[in-house]
Amino acid sequence: MSAKAQPTSSKKTSPKAGPSAPAPGSKKPSAGKTPAPKAAAPSKPASPPKNRLFANYPAAVKNLMERVNFEQARLTKEHRGKFKLDRMRALMAALENPQDDIRTVHIAGTKGKGSTAAMTASCLEACGYTVGLYTSPHLVELRERIQINGEMITTGEFTRLMDRVAVAASKIAGKHGEATFFEIVTAVGFLYFAEQAVDIAIIEVGLGGRLDATNVITPEVAVVTSISKDHEQLLGDTLEEIAREKAGIFKKGVPALTFEQPKHVLGALRTAAEEAGTKLEVLGDGVDFSYRFESSPDLGPHRRVCVTSPRSSFEHLAVPLPGEHQAFNCGLALAILDRLRERGFETPESKVALGLAQTTIPGRMEMAWKSPRILLDGAHNEASLTALIRSIGAHVPYDSMVMIFGCAADKDVEGLLDKIALGADKLIFTKAASNPRAMNPRELQKRFAAVSGKMTQVADTLHEAFNLASRAVSRGDLIVVTGSFYLVGEAKKYLADLEVKRSGARASAEG
Repeated sequence: MSAKAQPTSSKKTSPKAGPSAPAPGSKKPSAGKTPAPKAAAPSKPASPPKNRLFANYPAAVKNLMERVNFEQARLTKEHRGKFKLDRMRALMAALENPQDDIRTVHIAGTKGKGSTAAMTASCLEACGYTVGLYTSPHLVELRERIQINGEMITTGEFTRLMDRVAVAASKIAGKHGEATFFEIVTAVGFLYFAEQAVDIAIIEVGLGGRLDATNVITPEVAVVTSISKDHEQLLGDTLEEIAREKAGIFKKGVPALTFEQPKHVLGALRTAAEEAGTKLEVLGDGVDFSYRFESSPDLGPHRRVCVTSPRSSFEHLAVPLPGEHQAFNCGLALAILDRLRERGFETPESKVALGLAQTTIPGRMEMAWKSPRILLDGAHNEASLTALIRSIGAHVPYDSMVMIFGCAADKDVEGLLDKIALGADKLIFTKAASNPRAMNPRELQKRFAAVSGKMTQVADTLHEAFNLASRAVSRGDLIVVTGSFYLVGEAKKYLADLEVKRSGARASAEG
């Protein structure tokens, strides 16, 4: 038991209520690098059940992939009303509600929720806490979604917990129907965090908020990041409708946070907060917040933020992620830490600064290759593409930009094409092989020709797109892969495999 003050809560606390040290031998990645998360150190081995459903990890993953997966479905307005929490609540009850044994922060929003979650988790880990992090989608490996202190759940733990969840799901299927991919993975995450007795878990909403499978928790803090148009087929046609869906994570008596947004969006969020029985606090309006731009030899161009309250004084902390929008996300993460202080968590400014400096997010403004320079970013709506192009302009010098672009067919394709026309000098349209929703790249090229006369090419595969791009760039140019997390995930895997091949070739030559 830690000597620090115990976090207090009205609900059941996890067995490890105070801060605990990271697992022996674990190492944090150095600042500025974006390695794939390492597998978590295995917990105490459990006796395998007599009748295991899954012999190994691939078998467990196969079962998941056979389930309904709305991340890969082409959603339409007909899907509205089909999302309910009844099945998820029943599944959790069948598992004895592990989500009630963990303390959580719940984060929704159209963009920025992953960055806010990563910065919050990194800061809490630097403060000495054991921190769970649940995010989606994954880029390369499914287990990326479930991490503790930056380390993925092991294949053995995932398989064992999949057994438990699948058995529970089969028991409720008769009344509630078959559990979906996301419901099952979310349940595995809650079980894992409860078994490992994390001090707190940062939970990122999958889709929307009100009816998302993660919305079975009563968090310490509920947060909504930037609202923009995305998934209108399910969430609503206006920003107000989308905001109300995101605000569905607000709970009675639970602090609710956001930052400055358009007036009508803030109005919808405030109304939802009042209806839920809480008050919405806004960064910069009720919560003291400021930021400034500067450049230094060690950090280069970056932003610094200040968040102050009667409890905290986070002064001029460097934002670890590039882009003006990340200053707001960082401010929101600091506001979360401030509210957690009210609930007994110790978040000293010096350790918070260290945690921010150690924050990494694969697939967001990630410089994944040096020669030629290849930048990966999962921007997939108009707002995130605008932020990406601005961030590149502010932080990445280049002569010419070649963009490899692919997106889902159910997005606002014309809106996306308008944005990339403003930033890229040359476009190569392709598609992610793993995404059944991916738009045909020839259709993308045809639609782009209606809005821009810039040079374009089509590649049927990402491999072909990289070959085309590498032939089109010189030393000062930049290749950007964007438009879809699926495409970025495939690019990460492709480049990782290429590096393995090159390393093997070098080793053979030296031998």
